[in-house]
Formats: sequence, C-alpha cells, structure tokens
Amino acid sequence: MNWLAHIFLSEQNIDFQIGNYLADPLKGKLWEDASENLQNGLKTHILIDSFTDSHDVVKRSKNRLRDSGLLKSIVMDITYDYFLSKHWNKYCNISFEDYTNQFYKKATQRVDSFPFKAANSVERIIKYKILNKYQTLQDLEVAFIRIDRRLSPKLLSRDTTVSYYKAVSKNINELEEDFIEFFPQLCDMVRENVNKDKITHWKI
Repeated sequence: MNWLAHIFLSEQNIDFQIGNYLADPLKGKLWEDASENLQNGLKTHILIDSFTDSHDVVKRSKNRLRDSGLLKSIVMDITYDYFLSKHWNKYCNISFEDYTNQFYKKATQRVDSFPFKAANSVERIIKYKILNKYQTLQDLEVAFIRIDRRLSPKLLSRDTTVSYYKAVSKNINELEEDFIEFFPQLCDMVRENVNKDKITHWKI
C-alpha cells in the first residue's frame, strides 16, 4: 500500500499518521525522542507492508501485470491508492477533500519539531499534496513517470515504473476487483493492532 492507504490506516492522531507515512522515507527508523504515537504509526506501517506483501490477492494483482519485474510492488502500491481514492466514500466517513486537508493542516503544525530529513519528507507531501495525486488513471501514469525520475540509471536500465502503465490500464477492472477483495481484510488486520476507539473515521 502507498501513502494514502498508510495514513488512512492510522489512528486519528497526526503523529500516528505521520509515523505511518515516515516509515518509508526514514527506512523504518525514527529519531531518538520521537513520540509514542510516531513510533506506533511506524510499527503499523511495517505490519501493513508485511501483510500486503505476503497476501495471495496482492500476488495475483502483480501477476496480472507481467511474469517478472523489479518494480511490480511499487506499481501495485500506487495503483491500490488509486482504487482507495476512487472508493473513498465506501471506507471513510469523512470526505476525501476534508480528510486530506485536515492531514495537511495538522502536519504543517507538527513539522517544525521534526529533524531535517523527516521534516523535509513531510513538507514535500504537504507542498505537492501527494495524497491527492492518484485520483485518475492519468494521475497514475504521471506518478509512474515521477517515480522513474528518482530511480538510479542502473535500475532504470533493467525496469521502469511507467512501462507497467499499459498492463495496469488493460487489467484495471480485474485489479479493482482484487483491491475490493483485499482491502477489507487489510483493515481487519490493522483493527486488531490499533486502538479501535481511534479509528472512528473508518466505515468498515
């Protein structure tokens, strides 16, 4: 799952949400005096990734793209965020616009207290409104291109994210069915590992 899903699959606490997001850019390690909510958010991120990467439905989605490829996991993470955006009102009782705007506002209020690398990552997601970037198929293609710009020439010589776009488009209906089957199971797993009283934004 990508950043929109990680932030949604968090307790309604800005540090928890940010911790769930920062696990990737900080490679799973927060700073020494990070708050308990930041730490719990990071731990939840790791649980989500482990559950997702080993799930048969997600494996089926990846196999719809091609037999092999170095970047299939990244492609599916972003594509599943697209489906979450599309079906947002099915899973969340706060509108997509209100939810993302609340996150940006609260994150802006917290970012000055973070170390440079963490602050820079959070500021980027706020400045470019990254959570809003996966709402159409065209957005997906742009996101794939944007990711390729950050990859090393060595990796790009072996695989590119944008090269999966045609397969995603061709199989979009089947991939959407996979997501609809998988996401409630992921929510059930997360629910068992967080404070249920703090996920009242969930509909499921």
